[in-house]
Amino acid sequence: MGKSGLKIASLLATGLVAAGTLSTAVAQETKIVLGMSGWTGFAPLTLADKAGIFKKYGLNVEIKMIPQKDRHLALASEAIQCAATTVETHVAWNANGVPIVQIFQMDKSYGADGIAVRGDIKSFADLKGKTIGVDAPGTAPYFGLAWMLSKNGMSLKDVKLTTLSPQAAAQAFVAGQNDAAMTYEPYLSTVRDNPASGKILATTLDYPMVMDTVGCAPTWLKANPKAAKALTDAYFAALDMIKAEPAKANEIMGAAVKQTGEQFAKSSAYLRWQDKAANQKFFAGELTAFMKDAQKILLEAGVIRKAPENLAVTFDDSFIK
Repeated sequence: MGKSGLKIASLLATGLVAAGTLSTAVAQETKIVLGMSGWTGFAPLTLADKAGIFKKYGLNVEIKMIPQKDRHLALASEAIQCAATTVETHVAWNANGVPIVQIFQMDKSYGADGIAVRGDIKSFADLKGKTIGVDAPGTAPYFGLAWMLSKNGMSLKDVKLTTLSPQAAAQAFVAGQNDAAMTYEPYLSTVRDNPASGKILATTLDYPMVMDTVGCAPTWLKANPKAAKALTDAYFAALDMIKAEPAKANEIMGAAVKQTGEQFAKSSAYLRWQDKAANQKFFAGELTAFMKDAQKILLEAGVIRKAPENLAVTFDDSFIK
């Protein structure tokens, strides 16, 4: 090869290296701002962040802790592109004019959400006229309470509500305030650890209606399908890490909610994270069936005024395949 040939080869090689660097840089710069809370079921997202899994999948994910009642406002204002929340909340946001598309399921609650009551309350009927600490309309605890009351022939009109965040509701209850508290892990364990304050009347073991998904704004999703796929795959990779390195994973996830790894493991025992196979099964039919049930309760509770016209647009199963 002559000098000119060497020069061309050298330039080509330099160009290829530069192109490779550029594509890596572009991938690393795929920014996603994701809104969530300290709910135990969302912790694999924290793990994916802190353990560098998002970066490995070419994402720059900023996690924003936003109360569930405000998360749709952040989505509507484009302050966040994606959000982790309960399935019925996705239904409510779509019904109330804030479109969001669910792309993967995170968890199902198996006792991680529940209602704590004073010792003299034996059944839901005994809650009539009683004061319950519960989060605002449009949140999982509010929906969960409405669901449980509905399944027992009652409604929110039969009780008195005092608006408290899940953490504050549990703390107030243990401190002797209110007759009951609707909350979730890790705060429900505040009650479990203080049996003198009362007992847990029912949880999602009795009423399986809390399941969480991650959804993204449809316009963002259309423009960033590869990033959405990477976000989904990173979540499944975080679940793999939990299985492979449980102690390390629990320490990382616990630290985000001021728990030790041991305390976090105890909290997370009340839920089941959903892997790819579980996701595929869920999106194949169970999701739509649950949303149909949920919208009846949302209408009854006044969270939505009308049901979404088409539930099929509220999810996309192409990212879990």
